Amino acid sequence: MAATVYTCPMEKGWYYLHRLLGGAVLLFLIAPILVIVPLSFNSVPFFSYPMPGLSLRWYDEFFLTNRWQGALHNSILVAVSVTLLSTALGTLAALGLSRPHFPWRAAVMSILISPIVVPVVITAVGIYFFYADVGLLNSFIGLVLAHATLATPYVIITVTATLTGFDHSLTRAAAGLGAAPITAFFKVTMPLILPGMISGSLFAFLTSFDEVVVALFVAGPEQRTLPKVMFSGIREEISPTITAAATVLVLFSIVVLTTVELLRRRSERLRCIRRT
Repeated sequence: MAATVYTCPMEKGWYYLHRLLGGAVLLFLIAPILVIVPLSFNSVPFFSYPMPGLSLRWYDEFFLTNRWQGALHNSILVAVSVTLLSTALGTLAALGLSRPHFPWRAAVMSILISPIVVPVVITAVGIYFFYADVGLLNSFIGLVLAHATLATPYVIITVTATLTGFDHSLTRAAAGLGAAPITAFFKVTMPLILPGMISGSLFAFLTSFDEVVVALFVAGPEQRTLPKVMFSGIREEISPTITAAATVLVLFSIVVLTTVELLRRRSERLRCIRRT
């Protein structure tokens, strides 16, 4: 809300100071992106300003080199698999937690979202020793299951938030009309919670697509994901292609987060319609 002519000088000062502090925090958060993105168009292989010229050579290397494209394909394959698995498991868990008489709901919820709270490196070490015993190291199945462990809590949180305003009398009415539980879910429940499911699946996709710590512990040479190749490139040879890959990831994340925000607004409008 903009400052009006009726506000006192102190309120006007706080109004502009609040926006100044907010802009400073936003600039601090996006400063690394603002620095990296222009460097991806540098014509020379140096990370320095001023840039002598502009070029798309690093994007050509990213999109045309087998090393980078293989890693990108692996990341997409793993992320899509993780999204499907996490969405199914997270939605089922959220439906169970949303029941009014679910026992020990707070304790179960805390356990399910614990991968978000526990440091990723601790989770990665635990997964590594567990997979070493069961033979899942250096496999796509192991990498998908490990990423699903980190991604499923996001689906649980978003779907649970969507189910907060869900009217369970609709499913009881469907059951009273003779609908089977599966039919009631796909015909009644799922269309109403679909925005939350899609938002959770997008968060799960980003979690898997950007994850590097667990991949370093679990993935082998055949499961080199894009973040893992970028991390290895920083350690072995600093190539400006990394800045092009980072720019592509940033743009993709912006598109996904914009989609999530649009779905959130649509969900709010649907709730208002149902309440009226």
